[in-house]
Amino acid sequence: MKSCIITGASQGIGRATAVKMSYEEGIKNIALIARNADNLNKTKELMNPKCNVIVVPHDMMDLDGIEDVVDNIYKEFGAIDLLINGAGFVNPTALLDTTNENFERTFTINTVSMLVMIRSCVRYMKGRDAKILNIASTAGSTSRPGWVAYAAAKAGVISLSKTLADELRGYKIKVYCISPGRCATELRRILAPEEDPTTIMQPEDVADVIANLLSSGENCLDGQDIVVRQK
Repeated sequence: MKSCIITGASQGIGRATAVKMSYEEGIKNIALIARNADNLNKTKELMNPKCNVIVVPHDMMDLDGIEDVVDNIYKEFGAIDLLINGAGFVNPTALLDTTNENFERTFTINTVSMLVMIRSCVRYMKGRDAKILNIASTAGSTSRPGWVAYAAAKAGVISLSKTLADELRGYKIKVYCISPGRCATELRRILAPEEDPTTIMQPEDVADVIANLLSSGENCLDGQDIVVRQK
C-alpha cells in the first residue's frame, strides 16, 4: 500500500488529482499540501473516506519549512512512495511591467519549491520504486508574450524534470513531467479571463492522465515532457 504527497491540492488539477488518487487501488495514505487550510479540507471532503488523508497547510514561499513538512509526513505515514508537485502561481505581466517581487514569487512557487520538495522526499523514496510527477505547462515550451515569468518558470520545471529523471534513476525513482494545455483551473482564469471554461479541458481529464502515469504498470514515459491537451 502506497503513501502519496500532493502539493497545490486545494483547487484545480491538484484537487481533482487528490480525489482521483484516493480511489486508486493500492493508495493507502495521501497528504494534501497548500496554503489555504479551508480549501484543503474541502478537497478532503470529496475524497474516498476509506483513504487515510491528512491536511498540511503550508505556504510554498516558505522554502525553509518544506523539509520539516516532509519529515512530519514521513513520521505519520512511515513511507513516501508518490510525490505530485502541483503547486502553482501566476501573475501574467509583460516584461517591462513585471516587478522583482513577481519574478521571485513566480519562480519560487512554480520551480524552486518543487526542487526543495523533491530533495526532501527523495531521502525517503530511495530504493522504493517511487515516482515523482511534476506539473509544468505548454507555456513552458512555446512562446507566451505577456507571461514571461510564468513561461520561464514552467520551462524550468520541464528542464529539471528531465535532468532528475536521469539523476534519480539509480535510486529506482521515476520522474514524470506533464504539460497541460488549456484547462479550466483558477490559474487559467487569471491568464485568460474572457475564456469560457466549459469549452476547454477539465481538471478531471488531467487527473486521469496523472493516475495512469503513477500506476505501477507504467514504466516507459518518464523523463519526457508529456503534453496533455484536448483535441
